[in-house]
Amino acid sequence: MATTFRLRPGDKVSELELARQLGVSRTPVREALNRIAAEGFLVATPNRGYTVRALDAKQLMALYEYRATVELGVVRLVCARATDQELADLARLVDDSRDEPDTDAQALKLLSRDEAFHEHLAGLTGNPEFLRSVRSINERLRFPRWIDLRVRRTETRNDHPEIVRALQTRDQAIVHALMSQHIEKHLDHVVELTRAGYAEIYTGNALAEYAESRFTEADGDSAVL
Repeated sequence: MATTFRLRPGDKVSELELARQLGVSRTPVREALNRIAAEGFLVATPNRGYTVRALDAKQLMALYEYRATVELGVVRLVCARATDQELADLARLVDDSRDEPDTDAQALKLLSRDEAFHEHLAGLTGNPEFLRSVRSINERLRFPRWIDLRVRRTETRNDHPEIVRALQTRDQAIVHALMSQHIEKHLDHVVELTRAGYAEIYTGNALAEYAESRFTEADGDSAVL
């Protein structure tokens, strides 16, 4: 609900209402809210509780800048540490990610595969801190990346195969350049993404609907088990 902006920007979060909605006691909800606020999804105000973070262009710029720093470190280490077999496995992974996002369903699938690629890449560093950071970044940028896929479908290009080929040559300079381009191409239209994001939040929010349907499916499966 926080990552997909089902909880809308600026809204006050009611611990009691969430507990009732989720069918749990207030204690785990309070613990979850503390953690989610620490991860940047909510704003905690003393004696006033929590409000949902804004979808802010300046914050998105900061997140993309942070992402670039982390992921450039990732590819540097992968160049040095990953085995040829691990990179061959990564190449097979990206071969399954060539769908064109002509529909919302395809865009959602592509978003999931994009996150999986970057997390798989971080795992190849052998350093769990990089994987933890990339997962956190993926969560915090999930909604704007989804909006990006929706508003620029005809311009979307999958850079992953080219990045993997460069990794297989162990050419750090080329890999560094490709990853920089892959991330920085989003920065040119951050303001546009912010505007489109607010429109999506208040007129449907397909990402939230999709996430909730997946959660319901998983909950149903666990109930059966």
